[in-house]
Amino acid sequence: MHYISTTLTAFLLSIPLLSCSSLLSNKSEIDESYAIVWQDEFNCKGKIDENDWNYERGFRRNFEAQWYKSDNINCHNGILEIEAKREVVDNPYYDANSDNWRKQRQQAFYTSGSINTKGKHSWKYGRFEIRARIKAKDGLWPAIWFLGDEGTWPKRGEIDLMEYYQGQILANAAWAKADSKKPFWDSVKIPMSDFNDPHWDEKFHLWRMDWDKDFIQLYLDDQLINSIDLSKAINPAGKLPKEPFQQPHYLLLNLAIGGQAGGDPSHTAFPNKYEIDYVRVYQKQSQD
Repeated sequence: MHYISTTLTAFLLSIPLLSCSSLLSNKSEIDESYAIVWQDEFNCKGKIDENDWNYERGFRRNFEAQWYKSDNINCHNGILEIEAKREVVDNPYYDANSDNWRKQRQQAFYTSGSINTKGKHSWKYGRFEIRARIKAKDGLWPAIWFLGDEGTWPKRGEIDLMEYYQGQILANAAWAKADSKKPFWDSVKIPMSDFNDPHWDEKFHLWRMDWDKDFIQLYLDDQLINSIDLSKAINPAGKLPKEPFQQPHYLLLNLAIGGQAGGDPSHTAFPNKYEIDYVRVYQKQSQD
């Protein structure tokens, strides 16, 4: 979930988006070649299962405003709740003389939560479904995204199944440019106004990724938003991994605040919640 340049595919926006209530929850009913290989329905009481998930803590990326805390992540009535709060937290790593932005800040004025499956679960190819509800408010930056197991960013590859910030929903993938420290983005942004629903962020929606050796296809409520041609998603010569999307990726779920893309949260009321109903991962019985 890094700062993104935009390629807007206008004809996609002319297609009315379906509500997630029109979808079958079990995609194996639609395509019997898929079988579920991992899921989390968040039917836990209180805390998530740390056999499946890692908590992120502190300042992490993109000069974001929030301090990540495990306290801000809880399960309630079958829903994973990631809560953003306006509160002051002292930075225990503060160093006024440091050139690292994470240490330069004496305090954080917001807290939130971020989890990932790094080192515990990662997948190469498949169908990924995440049903979630976000708040489309200034300064909030919720995301469903994936990073490759091997390599450094952006060479490892990044897939953003969902990002929201500054009034837009995004669906992206990134890999390295000739200058391998800079990303090439295949990105689509959809203004919230295109949904023609003032209550859109009061409802749960279904984000889906279909990924095979040829394409990554990103869907919102069963409508294709972005299709990434993996024959073009190749890192510069000599940079590894050469094909970042031909390796396993792990999953991240987080609610960032502010930073390089999230916008100004100062006029937004807090607390705010990013809610995830479930994560389901399907793979074909015979993978290429």
